[in-house]
Amino acid sequence: MSEVRPFRCVRPTKKMAAKVASLPYDVYSRAESAEFVKDKPYTFLNIDRPETGFDPSYDMYAEEVYDYAKKTYEAWKKDGIFVQEEVPCYYVYELTMDGRTQTGITGAVAVKDYETGVCKKHENTVAEKEADRIHHVDTMSAQTGPIFLAYRRTDELSKLVDEIKKTEPLFDFVTLEGIGQRVWLVDDPETVAKIEKGFAHVPCTYIADGHHRAASAVKVSQRRRAAGKANDDSEHFLAVLFPDEELKIMDYNRIVKDLNGLTPEEFLEKLEKETPYRAAFVCEASDKDAEQKMKPRKKGQAGMCLAGKIYMLSEDPAYMASVAADPVKTLDVSVLQDTILSPILGIGDPRTDKRIKFVGGIRGVRPLIDAAGDDSASGVSFAMYPTSMSELFAVADAGLLMPPKSTWFEPKLRSGLFIHEI
Repeated sequence: MSEVRPFRCVRPTKKMAAKVASLPYDVYSRAESAEFVKDKPYTFLNIDRPETGFDPSYDMYAEEVYDYAKKTYEAWKKDGIFVQEEVPCYYVYELTMDGRTQTGITGAVAVKDYETGVCKKHENTVAEKEADRIHHVDTMSAQTGPIFLAYRRTDELSKLVDEIKKTEPLFDFVTLEGIGQRVWLVDDPETVAKIEKGFAHVPCTYIADGHHRAASAVKVSQRRRAAGKANDDSEHFLAVLFPDEELKIMDYNRIVKDLNGLTPEEFLEKLEKETPYRAAFVCEASDKDAEQKMKPRKKGQAGMCLAGKIYMLSEDPAYMASVAADPVKTLDVSVLQDTILSPILGIGDPRTDKRIKFVGGIRGVRPLIDAAGDDSASGVSFAMYPTSMSELFAVADAGLLMPPKSTWFEPKLRSGLFIHEI
């Protein structure tokens, strides 16, 4: 069963919350981060991406960069931008995007849940990306970006959340991107106890977004445990947990820069003869409705832009039946990787291959057409149908891993609203 406990959160004041809240550190490139913070002295990105306080040529992984994050955080606490709760609390965190609302509970999840598989992952992590967050968390002695977890909805927790949301929120604002943010403080001892008991009845949780943050938090905990410096806080990590029914996964699309030495005609011929896909010409990439026509309408389809033309790819039912017992191989992103990207285009490891680029569904399919919409272009792009929550759960429950960049969740959780000191 899951252990999700209340904690003494450090958070911005009601007055400063909207100014502090920022998108996660990994949404921005270094250049984008530096540009974003220019006129925003209190955005949490100043702490999450502390290299923004240095010259662009400065080593962003230097010790003094992480020290800068710590000093800035301590200064903001001293100046009253952040306050710490007197008692362990939970928070109810609601996000609204395009009229759709999802509501989670912010708490501290036991590291042992991650170590024992109660908190399940579906994606591998990259060591060099972990190293940065490990250094950041260790230097700060704080987890600053919540991990986005999902769980199978329970009536008990849903009823508690509904009652809490009838009260006055602590924070209520809209971000620059138009995402509604409402937060309720839950410090009533009876309600706190009910939430903790409610999660104790949840058999497992699932990492939806934030695999690197989760792995980094766990490794800092393990380091401190090995050094004899562990405490109850370091044995837990910051998370917001959402019921599965409220979540939406968007598509995660692919652009390949070249055709691995093939002409467009040769590539199409191989696709037809050597893969379980059948390609149907849809329209010219220059057509005004090309973006709409490139979007797949159901599982088993993928839109493709090649040499200025849009195609709709459809998976062969016989092939899908042959892999039906494997929850990974039945994913649309897996079929593409296993039958086109790897054997034909030579993308063996999409995590490290520089020839492939991934585009989150929030950006639409226009970048895919721009990349391969010219009839003289040598690359190809694919618009994927979104992975479902049931597919994510099936893969994680089987103890398997999805291909990289299989899921894109929106809206993103804000950093800086909740901080868990360890």
